[in-house]
Amino acid sequence: MTEATPTPLFTAPIEVRWRDLDAFNHVNNAMYLTYLEQARLDWLRHIPGNWMNDHAKPVMAASELNYRAPIHWPAKVEIQLFCERVGNSSMTLGHRIVDGEDQRLYCDGRVTLVWIDPAKGTSVALPDALRKAVENPA
Repeated sequence: MTEATPTPLFTAPIEVRWRDLDAFNHVNNAMYLTYLEQARLDWLRHIPGNWMNDHAKPVMAASELNYRAPIHWPAKVEIQLFCERVGNSSMTLGHRIVDGEDQRLYCDGRVTLVWIDPAKGTSVALPDALRKAVENPA
């Protein structure tokens, strides 16, 4: 029995560029992280309120990518983000990279982001705007 995919917190469309390809003529594995980074930034920019300031900025603490199928050019993909866990100073976002037309799965996994005070190098509380955004997705 297949588990149903939850409704994404955010979906970012991305068009695969020729320069994203490797010698095997499919998207280079490192580009998947770039696509995920772009989707996270697009999502964060849509959050109303203060999710980052001089004393609270996100850093990636961990990433997990499961490559399920190669992405070939030309392609339009969707990056789907899901909130898996919210902690005191961190959150884990699940992700799926799927084909923009038939939803074929190319990649899934998760990243953990921690909010830190860059001057002190210590973790800080997750901003309220971020908590609200994951509790009440638009």
